[in-house]
Amino acid sequence: MCVLLLGLFAMYVPTFQRLAAMVWSTDEQGHGPLILAASLWLLWGKRQALFALTPEPAVGPGVLCLVLASVLYVVGRSQGVLELDAMSFILMLMACMLLLVGRRGLRLTWFSFFFLLFMVPLPGTLVQMITLPLKQAVSYVAENLLYWAGYPIGRTGVTLTIGPYQLLVADACSGLNSLFTLESLGLLYMNIMNYKSAWRNGILAVFIVPISFIANVTRVITLVLVTYYLGDEVGQSFVHEFAGVLLFSVAMVLIYGVDRLLAAQFDESKGARHGR
Repeated sequence: MCVLLLGLFAMYVPTFQRLAAMVWSTDEQGHGPLILAASLWLLWGKRQALFALTPEPAVGPGVLCLVLASVLYVVGRSQGVLELDAMSFILMLMACMLLLVGRRGLRLTWFSFFFLLFMVPLPGTLVQMITLPLKQAVSYVAENLLYWAGYPIGRTGVTLTIGPYQLLVADACSGLNSLFTLESLGLLYMNIMNYKSAWRNGILAVFIVPISFIANVTRVITLVLVTYYLGDEVGQSFVHEFAGVLLFSVAMVLIYGVDRLLAAQFDESKGARHGR
């Protein structure tokens, strides 16, 4: 076991160093370390149940997973494709689980490996394709809400003009990355709460999409109002970082609120949670 851990450490320390330097240091993908830590915490929580299992190595699926992980690792490392490099880490862990413990071990820990997918960087092409429409939608809704509230605001593309100030809605405010992060937090929340109903989990997961959009609109409106009343210098100071905290605070309150509404239906039908 120690030799295996040392081998994984030697293979993937450079991967995580590249992730930390190139991806996790950005606003868009800064949630990566939290996803990794949460996944390891989930695995650690299953350790007693894993050790209690009788090892039944699944050689066929394990070797297949190992080969696929190795191919992704070699291609990703040699061609500088960080997405493949990170994906190979997940498959390598799954291969180790199958070869050491077997299918029952993988079934027991499947969510930890699935959750690690949120650590993998989003492909740049996909980000560019989705980000602009989201920025435009957030800008449009924020402009109309403020206009209806009586503020002197206008919009050109994704640039909002209020009074003498112009604010560009940046990629970080588009909602894609916060959607990705909030979806992972929602799934983690459902896993911790141990809900049994697939319908309840699915509905809550779907509702995270509009919740993320609402939270991002709230963030943009907050920055616009702070800039309008206190000036551009204040709007671009610590308040900008505080707006990010506000986004997640609003989102988590809304997620909890939706969960409580769902509880009124699913708790009565005894479909809320697994027994511990």
